[in-house]
Amino acid sequence: MPVAQTVAQPLQLASTVIDELRRRRVLLPPPAVIEAIVRRARQQAEQLTHELLTSGIKPDKLTILDTLLARRSDQGTTWLAWLRNAPQSPAPRNILRLLERLDHVRTVGLDPARAAMIPSATFDRLADQAVRITPQHLGELSPLRRHATLAAATIRLEESLTDATLTMFDKLLGSMTRRAENRTRDKAVRTVREMQGHLRALTNSCRVLIDAHAKGIVSLASIGPFDWERFGSAVAQAEVLVRPETIDRTAELIERHRTVKLFAGQFLSAFAFRGAGPVQGILDALAIIADLYLTGKRRLPDKVPLRFVPTGWRPFVIRDGVVDRAAYELCALSQLRDRLRAGDIWVAGSRQFRDFDSYLIPPTTFAALREKGPLPLAIETGFDRHIEDRRERLDSAIERVTMLARQGELPQVRLDENGLMISPLKAITPPAAEAARRTAYDRLPRVKITDILLDVDAWTGFGDCFTHRRSGRAADDRNALLTVILADGINLGLTRMADSCRGASLRQLAHLHDWYISEAAYGEALGRLIDAHRAVPLAGLWGRGISSSSDGQQFHAGGRGAAISDINARNGNEPGVSFYTHVSDQYDPFGSRVIAATAGEAPYVLDGLLYHHTGLSIEEHYTDTGGASDHVFGLMPFFGYRFAPRLRDIKERRLHLLPGQEAGPLLTGMVGDPIAHGHAAAHWDELLRLATSIRTGTVTASAMLRKLSAYPRQNGLALALREIGRLERSIFMLDWLQDIDLRRRTQAGLNKGEARNALARALFFNQLGELRDRRFENQSYRASGLNLLVAAIILWNTRYLEQALTAMGTPDEVARHIAPLGWEHIALTGDYSWEREDRPAPDQLRPLRTSPSLLAA
Repeated sequence: MPVAQTVAQPLQLASTVIDELRRRRVLLPPPAVIEAIVRRARQQAEQLTHELLTSGIKPDKLTILDTLLARRSDQGTTWLAWLRNAPQSPAPRNILRLLERLDHVRTVGLDPARAAMIPSATFDRLADQAVRITPQHLGELSPLRRHATLAAATIRLEESLTDATLTMFDKLLGSMTRRAENRTRDKAVRTVREMQGHLRALTNSCRVLIDAHAKGIVSLASIGPFDWERFGSAVAQAEVLVRPETIDRTAELIERHRTVKLFAGQFLSAFAFRGAGPVQGILDALAIIADLYLTGKRRLPDKVPLRFVPTGWRPFVIRDGVVDRAAYELCALSQLRDRLRAGDIWVAGSRQFRDFDSYLIPPTTFAALREKGPLPLAIETGFDRHIEDRRERLDSAIERVTMLARQGELPQVRLDENGLMISPLKAITPPAAEAARRTAYDRLPRVKITDILLDVDAWTGFGDCFTHRRSGRAADDRNALLTVILADGINLGLTRMADSCRGASLRQLAHLHDWYISEAAYGEALGRLIDAHRAVPLAGLWGRGISSSSDGQQFHAGGRGAAISDINARNGNEPGVSFYTHVSDQYDPFGSRVIAATAGEAPYVLDGLLYHHTGLSIEEHYTDTGGASDHVFGLMPFFGYRFAPRLRDIKERRLHLLPGQEAGPLLTGMVGDPIAHGHAAAHWDELLRLATSIRTGTVTASAMLRKLSAYPRQNGLALALREIGRLERSIFMLDWLQDIDLRRRTQAGLNKGEARNALARALFFNQLGELRDRRFENQSYRASGLNLLVAAIILWNTRYLEQALTAMGTPDEVARHIAPLGWEHIALTGDYSWEREDRPAPDQLRPLRTSPSLLAA
């Protein structure tokens, strides 16, 4: 029964029963008895969970919980449905709507600490069920189960609404800032055009004065005819051009203060913002602003905190010795946004905006781990020994690069007194590879996308990974389950898929998607496909599965999804999101997640390497410049990865050496500030605690890297990690110059990722290739479904390519250049039918086609 509290899968529970019976030397009973034991254990575990979660709740609060299932007087929906369907588009009125819902949840009065009375996995599962069960179904449950489910829903809703409100505040302030930047730029361009005539008059008049001074004329009266009136007018107009209001976005942002006034008072009063000493000034300012809105006062007190005001804001905040309220409020809210991102201001009751230290392993636990044995890290945990190893590697790299440069033997690199020049890599693909690729793909069977999913499921059983969220049982209708996965992968959606697929109703598909589809299931299924693909001999020609690359792929957002998406100017002026995907050297896409279009890619590099569900053991990883940062360089060695990004501006980057190291005359021009050895040593234990927390899964790498990159420059831990990263990057840069194989591996790895993106773009063709979902959860399902579909095509192509290449007698040196990413032979559109009579047995393949080129020959 205790195991059944956290484990939902019946087969796993049955295995536990059988293992215990064997341990006690009890003869195994018939399967029906084992099933009865499992069923009874699940019932007891569920009963205990419900009793613990509702124990101590007074009858009046239970009545309040039941009212969540009642219909609102002014609307047709229930209170619970209203709470679930919170707005997501960043707007002042939507922040107020979120705050209204949060206030309603808080009136229930349940202590969030009640969730800790049961295992966290059990609470998460119950809260997840509470989101998916309809209010009508909840009303039909037994009182104990209904109250426990509603209690879990209330606690989780308070947390999620808190995070949603703070996230919307972040997005709204960001969009206001972006609009202010655009308006400031447009205003400056328009002002310059309008000012051209005045500027010409001003420059002509100034030229007369300069010429007079050159001729020795010291009296203005001796200059001759001079249009002083026009000169004065031109100077006055030029002064307009240089006003801060014209060239600084801050002035334009302050003009939008009326937008902030709509929600600022209620927003600041709704949360308890907390922080350490350095942010106390911001917290005091926020308290003063909240009091102004609460009391209805219009003027700020005579003395307000000003130390937190950045230099760029001061001319706007303090005007003629008086503090401007609008500028002061916007400055304080902007600083709040930045500090929430960094984690040095946190909010009680939030999961996303917690205290930075609360993410990590407690100091006492870390001390005990360190004392009992080696930490689960891949580096020497003693700072002096680690730095000495890096010093030796850096000295060796400097010596070798200098020697090769003097001999002119740096491969495709010139390094001399005139600077550094790196030549582009030359293609090494044999000419026969393209002809062999065309011939091999011509011989592949022509199939529908549904045929591929059926074949791959028969080979791997990946559909077994999608079990019911509550019962843990597999879906009864396998074809309907595959239909739901296909709807995610090709971006068709359930409504249109129900119209395109015979025998599947929208209600059936929606039920399967709600109760069987999850990120964990997608991850487990992807792991099965990749492990099966690695076992195909042809995959071994493409790599050993020890290196990988990662890159983001932009997808525009349309419909309701456009309102909550971000704009990244690098990808155009349309809102969208990015699917960040990791691809192994064998073309396996072993991880994919959704990130905001404006988010940096670097924080997410480690997530894919650490948290995948495959047997891959990655040693070397490649990214482009967007995925590289000194923080990523610093963390990679802690987990045993060699980081090899393709840095676009490597000639402009500096080498950072340890104190006492010399670079020599050829490299002197590339040397920057020395490594802050003492600072890194002082924070070494904190870095080990951070890395151990990430390795043990206490916190994700992306969460920590996002917060560290958002910290102010004086933060000690962020600076220490940057210094360690600079040291690793310096070693890498020297390796890059002398090792042409490293450059080729990096380029080849990134090319594989880009080729995978082309296949993904071809598959994600419905809805004009746009994301129309506004919920992040649904967007994640689209990304995971697409990645699973790509992996299925890669596995299917690989098995059939191996058969075709063998029949063609293609040598391995040519076959290794033929990627399993073609889709010309796959029908992606039309009706999606799963009932096919020509399906081969799981241990057989379809017959190859006769190549048209062979017929011609």
